[in-house]
Amino acid sequence: MRPGGKGEPANDAAEALWEGEEESGAEDIYQVYMEELAAVAPCSEEENEALLKRICRGDEGAKTRLIEGNLKRALFFVQDYINRGVPMADLIQEASMELMLLAGEGIEGSFEKLLESRIRVRLDEVLKEDKLEADIAEEMAARVNVLQEVSKRMAEELGREANLSELAERMKMTEDEVREIMKITMDALSISGQDMGDGGQ
Repeated sequence: MRPGGKGEPANDAAEALWEGEEESGAEDIYQVYMEELAAVAPCSEEENEALLKRICRGDEGAKTRLIEGNLKRALFFVQDYINRGVPMADLIQEASMELMLLAGEGIEGSFEKLLESRIRVRLDEVLKEDKLEADIAEEMAARVNVLQEVSKRMAEELGREANLSELAERMKMTEDEVREIMKITMDALSISGQDMGDGGQ
């Protein structure tokens, strides 16, 4: 997930840091990003309240100021999620998005407390989603390995390659499930072949 489109607060800094994340540590990226925001004056609680009232009257300038003045505060919470599996750029994007959404809701009460709650809830969700995706990928990789081993054994037993129905019966899976694993295997081989071809140019 790449940070939002041009023109949104802090996106210039995000774009500048995006490509460097793989070469630098996540903590370094975070620190540089926070330094980029140092020039933006933070909003006080009193200013937040005044800005929210103006936003309720349709003042877009107040909304922009509310976002910019609270961005550093929003990203402060990101540091608790660094090096936990989700790329820094994704964490920054999610925190920024929650801030922008909240700024447009015309809320009542403490903006700072609600902002922290919203961001932490969203980042916790992102971590769970990332882990789920990783678990699914790991499970599919294991199934691919099992299919390859079963195919090899059945070829030796039958003196020919096993067909889809035979593989499904042996693996106690449906034919559609086996077909999906085969597709994943073929896709992986195709990508590997393309990489080898590119490397040989």
